[in-house]
Amino acid sequence: MRLALILGLVLATPVALAGPLPLTPAPAGAKVYFISPTDGETVSNPVTIRFGLSGMGVAPAGTVKENTGHHHLLIDVTELPAMDMPLPNDDKHRHFGGGQTEITLELTPGKHTLQLLLGDANHIPHDPPVLSDKISIDVK
Repeated sequence: MRLALILGLVLATPVALAGPLPLTPAPAGAKVYFISPTDGETVSNPVTIRFGLSGMGVAPAGTVKENTGHHHLLIDVTELPAMDMPLPNDDKHRHFGGGQTEITLELTPGKHTLQLLLGDANHIPHDPPVLSDKISIDVK
């Protein structure tokens, strides 16, 4: 019984035992940015957010190809996630693992911050991270 419990704990935490995950290099000058909305813009629901990328290509999650990645949208995130681990997947950290470059969603009325972060095949930020400026929008 005790051995089964220990074995279960070990198998449930492979990342912790394996140590740091390898980082995928990003080419110099790669940028991710918002096409729309723009910083300070007032928008109405539903909000369409369009992502841009230069210096790299967009590829679905799981695609291992040099100089590619997929978008992650950070909504109202005050502290950036770890840059050496797979990104969280929740309402504040949206994954676009299919290679999508836009989303239409409902946001609560009020001020919101948005930021883009490119992830590699395994949802891990590149090295150096390809991170947009944080923008603010006001949803009416």
